[in-house]
Amino acid sequence: MVSGNRDDSRTVYLTFDDGPSANTARILDLLKQHQIPATFFVVGSDSDFAQRMYRRIVDEGHALGNHTYTHDYQQIYSSVDGFMKDVLRLQDHLEAITGVRPDVFRFPAGSNNRFYQQFQSSDNPYFMIEIMQALENKGLAYFDWNVSSTDAAATTLDTDIIISNTLNNLAGHQNAIVLFHDSSPKRTTVEALPHIIAHLKSRGYTFKKLTPDSFYAKFHHLGMNDSIE
Repeated sequence: MVSGNRDDSRTVYLTFDDGPSANTARILDLLKQHQIPATFFVVGSDSDFAQRMYRRIVDEGHALGNHTYTHDYQQIYSSVDGFMKDVLRLQDHLEAITGVRPDVFRFPAGSNNRFYQQFQSSDNPYFMIEIMQALENKGLAYFDWNVSSTDAAATTLDTDIIISNTLNNLAGHQNAIVLFHDSSPKRTTVEALPHIIAHLKSRGYTFKKLTPDSFYAKFHHLGMNDSIE
């Protein structure tokens, strides 16, 4: 794990992948109730509902992040050009709807995943590094996570397990980027959030949204240098 831009205060970044869905709306309601920001790494959709959610994320002061348009592993991880075409399709789509062009990005399945590895031949061991450079050239800072809610371990994981795993995985982290999901099956993530937020507040964490200058957590890759842990 590579991390940096350390914040001297206790800081937590709540992040949500794979939306928008009806759960996105519920999460936005909770965040408004608690007056805290978050980051939503969204995928592409032309539906009226999705467009309303994209706008609501922006209008309510959260960070709108790019998570690729299709989220199709076979398509996006087949080539650098194919990957960036999908990313830029979502960039254009979100900018047309919200007026905001995202500057933060998250790889589907994280930056070090088994899906891209089947396309990374021995002739090109820097396949993912090339994608990272292409993202940087387009003004996109990518973020992995250092705390997982584990809500992706099952289609719909038990609420109590999400709460317990999130809080256990948070231990020892002064700066925490927490991975959640807000796709359609993740209703228990919504149910777990009030308990997790209450605990984080009781521990004195400050809630922030991700920006290119934020504390970051990145999984290690060949060619990357370690920074602050």
